[in-house]
Amino acid sequence: MTLSVRLDENTRYKLQKTAEALRVTRTEVVRRSLQEYCERTLKEIEQSPYELIKDLAGSGASGQGDLSTRGEEILRKRFGRNQ
Repeated sequence: MTLSVRLDENTRYKLQKTAEALRVTRTEVVRRSLQEYCERTLKEIEQSPYELIKDLAGSGASGQGDLSTRGEEILRKRFGRNQ
């Protein structure tokens, strides 16, 4: 398949420099870049919401075992609100 793409000067320059550094054609750089981008994007789309944040979930220990049942009360105390 043939595809035409308009590039701004900065992107064109980076493409040329990358191709020179890798000693491949600009077409090969574009092909590799698109392949990597598409794979990464599809992998992210296919992940469940939990998989997207699993590195954040449970990442810190509060030292309080009752956060799930007293969370609101604890936050109100911490921020000085009693209502």
